[in-house]
Amino acid sequence: MNRTELAEAVATKTGLDRRSSEAAVEAVTGSIVAEIKAGNRVSIFGFGSFEPRSRAARTARNPQTQQAVKVPASKSVAFKPASAFKEALNTRGRASAAKKAAASTTKASAKKAVAKKTAGRKTAAKKAAPARAAKSAKTSRVAKKR
Repeated sequence: MNRTELAEAVATKTGLDRRSSEAAVEAVTGSIVAEIKAGNRVSIFGFGSFEPRSRAARTARNPQTQQAVKVPASKSVAFKPASAFKEALNTRGRASAAKKAAASTTKASAKKAVAKKTAGRKTAAKKAAPARAAKSAKTSRVAKKR
């Protein structure tokens, strides 16, 4: 989606005309750029935060000639999405966070119940194991006598 398509989407959802929505999008992006340029962090609740980053000057190498090249200092911006944004990206039609928490507790209790059942089976198997071993020992003795 580019800026024009974003302005059209804003116009459709808000009922504004196209020119007003383009002006609104321009005002928002311009404000964000101006604040970042001033060195301030911009946080938009439910969306994320933009933070200015600085890279120090350094010396790099040209891989073809192995010659040292000076890379000047530069500024960049980092975007960190809000948790609501991340959750919206990762839901894929699944339950909300509250439903997930309830489901996880149900799954945990189900796992505990299964663990108890399997523990009982393991104990029964251990008790039965010596009898089977003794039986096989008898058979091996009989085979030696023949």
